[in-house]
Amino acid sequence: MAETAVRVRAALSGLDGRLEGVVDAGLRRARTRKAPWWVVDAVFLAAAVVDAVLDLSGATTTEITLSLVAAGALVLRRRFPVLTFALTMPGLFIGSGVVAASIALFTLGERTSRRWLMLLAAVVQFVGFSGFVVGPPQQLDEIVVSTVYALIFALGPLAIGMLVRTRAVLVDRIAELRASRAEERRRGAEVALSRERALLAREMHDVVSHQVTLIAVQAGGMQMAGRDDREREFARTIRQLCVVTLQELREMVQVLRASGGTDREMAPQPLLGDLDRLIAASGLETSVAVDLPDTLSQPVQRAVYRFVQEGLTNVRKHAPGASVRISGRLHHEQVLVDVVNGPARAERLELPGSGLGLIGLGERASLLGGRLESGPQPGDGFALHLRLPVEHVPPEVAVGAPPRG
Repeated sequence: MAETAVRVRAALSGLDGRLEGVVDAGLRRARTRKAPWWVVDAVFLAAAVVDAVLDLSGATTTEITLSLVAAGALVLRRRFPVLTFALTMPGLFIGSGVVAASIALFTLGERTSRRWLMLLAAVVQFVGFSGFVVGPPQQLDEIVVSTVYALIFALGPLAIGMLVRTRAVLVDRIAELRASRAEERRRGAEVALSRERALLAREMHDVVSHQVTLIAVQAGGMQMAGRDDREREFARTIRQLCVVTLQELREMVQVLRASGGTDREMAPQPLLGDLDRLIAASGLETSVAVDLPDTLSQPVQRAVYRFVQEGLTNVRKHAPGASVRISGRLHHEQVLVDVVNGPARAERLELPGSGLGLIGLGERASLLGGRLESGPQPGDGFALHLRLPVEHVPPEVAVGAPPRG
């Protein structure tokens, strides 16, 4: 007996598990595969017609007509939900249009957001179903049962319709949110790409252009002081190649700087400690008076280095052989750096420029809260002035050269 009970219990448990699996599969299918609208409407219409036909026996012609009209009105429910509900009410009050009226009330909750209209429809449905108008109940238990069923049929379809409408709204909003996030990620990727392009353009101008210009200057000097024609021709070829390289670099920089900007820097980046090597490699007659501490923040140090580098490059391009005065100091919580050159002493080299050097320096200064000023000087000279707010870092993390006098 005990074994039989165990087997029955196991069989029932297995049957329950299989039924649960079937229900879950059906729900998943219903969520992933939405039935066509005409199939849903056909099922609703068939249910309403069956409800009307089942009560044909003993019904008058008027009741049958009103019941069939209520069922047929469901064809209009998607476009005219209020009219559909109104057409089903005579069938509910006089005929056998309970199913049609319930479907119409469901449609009203699904397709309208006017609360007063839904409340009015629920009250009418409650009155019509309870039978208080035609054949009101006489006994207390009949009144209670009629009231309970009327509440169920008045509030149930309306609540289900509102639930379906709310779910549809949430699904649309989730889809919009996903699309918005995808668009945001796409735009973020585009912005990152634009910033990298701008960063690359700045570094190409600051580093590559500087070095190629230096090569061109040295080649020009070799061309002028060559010992024989072959050596001068070799120097001339180097200089021409540098000119072509600078021109192509200018075009590439302009393409890369088409959009975007960034305040990040590529590593490693030169700091104040690299100024001496930069000035020595320039080949220009310079006087240096830079007294800046190595506790300045690295962005400020890099901006000073790039400022001096651009100033020296401009002197070699536009004022060959000119003497240059480079100074840097702290004054009233500001970093003051000046690059001033005198008139040219040699023939100007026809080297192309990107036209973006001073723009890039201005961007750097602006990002650090400072400014860049430039202008001619008496005697055919030119001056660059960089003004940045002082930003110190702790000495133990400072990177750079000791103060120079």
